[in-house]
Amino acid sequence: MNDNRSPDTVVLVHGLWMTPRSWENWVQHYQAKGFTVLTPGYPGFDIEVEALRANPDLIANLTVPETVDHLATAIKKVETPPIIIGHSFGGTLTQLLLARGLGTAGVVVGSAPTEGVRVNPLSQAKSLFPALKNPANRHKAVGFTPEEFHYAFTNTLTKEDSKAVWDRYHIPAPGHWVWEFGLFANFKPGHQDTWLDYSADRAPLLFIAGEKDHIMPPSVSKSNANHYKKSPALTEYHEFEGRDHWTCAAPGWEAVADDALNWALEHAQVTSDHTADS
Repeated sequence: MNDNRSPDTVVLVHGLWMTPRSWENWVQHYQAKGFTVLTPGYPGFDIEVEALRANPDLIANLTVPETVDHLATAIKKVETPPIIIGHSFGGTLTQLLLARGLGTAGVVVGSAPTEGVRVNPLSQAKSLFPALKNPANRHKAVGFTPEEFHYAFTNTLTKEDSKAVWDRYHIPAPGHWVWEFGLFANFKPGHQDTWLDYSADRAPLLFIAGEKDHIMPPSVSKSNANHYKKSPALTEYHEFEGRDHWTCAAPGWEAVADDALNWALEHAQVTSDHTADS
C-alpha cells in the first residue's frame, strides 16, 4: 500500500434505530465528489428496512463486539485507509474503530458516548425512556412510536415530515444496547464494551453536534471530546445551530456532510498499521 495517498474512500456507519439506508443522500453527495462510499451495516443488516422490521430477533440478539468486528473487517478490505464517519451510536462504533488503529480520520455526528462520559441531559433521558421504561426491553428489539421518534430524532421537522422519515428509515434497536451503554453504563463495575483508552494515539477525530439534538445533546459530545485531552491525537468539536439528531438528512444536511468531509480531508493521517487488530 502507498501510505502517501490521500483517502479516496468514505465509510459511513449508521446508528441505532437506523440502517445503511439512512445515508442514501450522503452516498450520492460524496460519490459526486469522486469518492468511493461504503455503508456497511451491522451483522445481518444486509436486508432492507422492511425485512428487518419483520425480523426483530435478529436485531435483539446483536452484540457490540461482533458489530465492531464486522465493521472492522469491511474497513480492512479498503486498500487506502478510509475516512470513517458515524452517526449516533455509529459515532460510538467509529470511536472504537479508530481506537483499533483503523481509518485515516474520523468524524462522529450526534455521537452516542463511549464509556466514562457521565453527562445525561434531561432531553436524553426523555428520548431514551421508551426503551428504558420496562426492564424486559433489555431482551427485546425496541422501537419508537412516530411520536416518540419525532421528539428524539426529528424535533425540528413538522409531524408530517417526521412521520415520513419514520416510515422510510426507522427500525427497532437492541434494547440491551440502550440499557447497557446508555444512561446506566457508568454505574456498572468494570469496563463495558464501549470502553477505550482515551489517552492513546489514533487518527484525528471531529465531533459534530446539533444545537437542537434531544437524544444526543451538544453537552454529551463536548464531554466525550474532552475525555481525549490526554491523547496526542487531534480532537475537535463543531456545533451546528438549529439542527436536531436527524441532521444527516434534515434540510440543510449538505452543510454537515461538507463540513465532515472537508475537515477529514484536511487532517487525514494514514495510520501506521491499517490491518492490525487490537
